[in-house]
Amino acid sequence: MTDQHDPKEQPIGNADKDPDDWVTGDEPMTGAQASYLKTLSEEAHEDFDGGLSKAEASKKIDALQEKTGRGQ
Repeated sequence: MTDQHDPKEQPIGNADKDPDDWVTGDEPMTGAQASYLKTLSEEAHEDFDGGLSKAEASKKIDALQEKTGRGQ
């Protein structure tokens, strides 16, 4: 029987992994995250916070995608 949580058998991509579980989640957000987050923030009429970590930026992007309808 295959273990459903064996990453060799069923790898989990970063898109499916909780940002709180990212090994590098506490590092500064990437340039791509910052750029997209700035765009989403402008569309949502919210302030852009350039000091977020990778994990925080990912969560904020998800929230703003919901708010702006871009995540559909």
